[in-house]
Amino acid sequence: MLAEWFRELYRLTGINLTIFTDSFDQALFLRGLGTTVSLSVICLSLSLLIGVLGAWWQASRIPLVRALVKGFVVVFRTTPPLVQIYFFYFGLGAILPRVPNAFGVMQPMVGNTQWAILSLALFAGAFNIEIFRSGIEAVPRSTIEAAESLGFSRSLIFFDVVLPLAFRVCLPALNNNLVNLVKTTTLAYAIAVPETLYAAQQIWTDASNVPEMMTVLLITYVALVGVLVAAVRRIEAKLAIPGGMR
Repeated sequence: MLAEWFRELYRLTGINLTIFTDSFDQALFLRGLGTTVSLSVICLSLSLLIGVLGAWWQASRIPLVRALVKGFVVVFRTTPPLVQIYFFYFGLGAILPRVPNAFGVMQPMVGNTQWAILSLALFAGAFNIEIFRSGIEAVPRSTIEAAESLGFSRSLIFFDVVLPLAFRVCLPALNNNLVNLVKTTTLAYAIAVPETLYAAQQIWTDASNVPEMMTVLLITYVALVGVLVAAVRRIEAKLAIPGGMR
């Protein structure tokens, strides 16, 4: 019924939404959307982990560790994410050994999707490190001293006292960076990761419906980002302390 309605719409107006009228295009687009969601969830999770660990290591008593974290942040914050993706895929990927697949055909040890995940997670993680650092610096020194007086270890103070308080402070900035990460996943298109933009390009190449598919892409990403923003705001509301740190 829905397909017939869109076919009639095409006949009357010329608006060609083949993702509703053609089962192949529909499956292609849904697979691309699924890849985008998976890519976003994995990259978001890894970038948060990188941010937390990086912020912890920034306060390390070992100068070399602090220097390495600082260098990592500088490199990944000052270079474009597309350049980083190309560096990993074409640079590091070219020097890694090739391994046989299930059919005995030699293939790269790390695939394009894995390189995209690694690159995007490191890119967003570098920003998350600084975001968490700003939240940690907002935690009153007296709170840390109180935990130290109770005999808490350094790691226990960080993960049980400082980080929960810092997370409330930096959540708005963190939300902004995570939204940017979801949008940046479209760059995986450059190394042929079959995400939403890649699928849409295949569809409009065959169906010559570029305006329609670009509109669908716009609406799709508005919806994806809207879900993420709503989720983070819900978390922010639950973690809010009336009259205290947020």
